[in-house]
Amino acid sequence: MATQPVSVSELTQYMKALLDRDEVLSQICVRGELSNYKIHSSGHHYFTLKDEGAVISCVIFRQDAFRLRFRPESGMKVVLWGRVSLFPKSGQYQIYGSAMQPDGVGALYVAYEQLKQRLMEEGLFDPAHKKSLPAFPDRVALITSPTGAAVRDMIRILGRRWPMAQVLVCPARVQGEGAGQEIAAMLDYVDQNDLADVIIAGRGGGSLEDLWAFNEEAVARAIWRCRIPVISAVGHEPDVTIADFVADVRAATPSNAAELAVQDQIGVGRGLRQLALRLEQAQSRRLNQARQRLEKLAASPVMGRPEGYLQQRHLQLELLRQRLEQGGEACLQQCRQRYAQTAAKLDALSPLKVLGRGYAMLTLDGAVVRSVTQLGQGDQVTAALEDGAVQCQVVSVQRRKKNGKKTNV
Repeated sequence: MATQPVSVSELTQYMKALLDRDEVLSQICVRGELSNYKIHSSGHHYFTLKDEGAVISCVIFRQDAFRLRFRPESGMKVVLWGRVSLFPKSGQYQIYGSAMQPDGVGALYVAYEQLKQRLMEEGLFDPAHKKSLPAFPDRVALITSPTGAAVRDMIRILGRRWPMAQVLVCPARVQGEGAGQEIAAMLDYVDQNDLADVIIAGRGGGSLEDLWAFNEEAVARAIWRCRIPVISAVGHEPDVTIADFVADVRAATPSNAAELAVQDQIGVGRGLRQLALRLEQAQSRRLNQARQRLEKLAASPVMGRPEGYLQQRHLQLELLRQRLEQGGEACLQQCRQRYAQTAAKLDALSPLKVLGRGYAMLTLDGAVVRSVTQLGQGDQVTAALEDGAVQCQVVSVQRRKKNGKKTNV
């Protein structure tokens, strides 16, 4: 039994030294389930690793966390590499992780699926955002390794299919640390400086690790914001990357991308010859039709004896003139008859006809007298006769009652 007491700090440091000297604990691999996973503003990752019987605290510092190929989440089964040590401030032992990957599934595959799901939810794969390729591009930019076989194949195919297009090789690393950032930067450079009409970004085949640069978020977002149409040409046909989903067109291989970017001059020439033939045939038909019309006109009597045609037209004109005169005369006669009938009706209704039969029309101050109630004794009235007028003075007014008797007023 020790007789000399030690401080808590001394005991903690002693325990830490024991753990740090242990060769097994200095390089350990632990399998478990993530819990309470948090990313601090400093960039350090704090979490616990647990199984059915125990829990241990863990930390991955920022420089190691930056190399993680996937986004860890609570509840995920993982394998953690690191060392076991003791944190003196809390007196707890914990694992200081240096690397981590999903248990049973590759870290790259998990990272691929996570990024794919997130970008799809943001709409980067939406077909509505995809641009059409130009039919006859003047400039084609190749963003790829300048020394690979893929760039040589694309240059050869572009030159064979459409030699009129200018090919611009934009060098970028397509594999290794920082390759994704180089590809994204080159995409932005070509787009911002309007260096091409269409962009092909890709590389030859390889493993998932080799193609990983085209699965990085920076490349996906650079393709999405690019104003110039982008063709993704990564690996072989079975290889599918995030860039393939975001790009405007996905090519099975770099060679296929070159075929999609430009027209085949042989096919275009064949099409032009067919159009020229169709145009020639159409013009020939029009000329034949015009010739037939000309021959028909030349054979007509008008062209052979124009004075006969003019005489015929003169006779037709004379006939139309006669018909017009006859029609005008008939219309005028009808108008005269209607006028005579209307005048007779008006004459029969004229008050002068009534006066001619011995009647007179009385007026008082210019107003026609229609009733004895309008007159009074001594009134001066005018009696209009057929051949003149007489001034009269009313001596008396007699009103006729309904029974026929007369009364003086």
